[in-house]
Amino acid sequence: MPRTARLDKLGILQHLMIRGIERRKIFRDNKDRENFIERLSVLLPKTKTRYYSWVLMPDHVHMLLTSGLSGISTLLRRLLTGYALSFNRRYKRHGQLFQNRYKSIICQEDAYFQELVRYIHLNLLRAKIEKDFNGLDKYAYCGHSALMGKTKRKWQDVEYV
Repeated sequence: MPRTARLDKLGILQHLMIRGIERRKIFRDNKDRENFIERLSVLLPKTKTRYYSWVLMPDHVHMLLTSGLSGISTLLRRLLTGYALSFNRRYKRHGQLFQNRYKSIICQEDAYFQELVRYIHLNLLRAKIEKDFNGLDKYAYCGHSALMGKTKRKWQDVEYV
């Protein structure tokens, strides 16, 4: 059965989820996380994609983005392909890193937008990666720490809303 086409036009707000194959880790350490973030920091301004919320979990990623000039699919294809190749090279492995395609949900309402930002940022507490809000404030791989002014990322000056 063929895959359904994605709605991927300029300015569409989307909640994106990327999961490791068989729920395996896609980030083994902070070097992996920094690699992913470095790639994202180059691609966001190039594609004029705006980001609102994000979190890197050991086995998956959540991002809330507004598609830019080339669309979300182009951004993610470049991001995920480059990251998977470097991950495989670093750990001397072969094959897929990510499970299927990324999942995408279009966000249209303000109330849903606010709840989605909360959901994404609080993911660390639900997964018990961080114990409380103090830990969440300091976790460098989540947009919450950036919103609270605790972490500065390269792309923050570009379009962090």
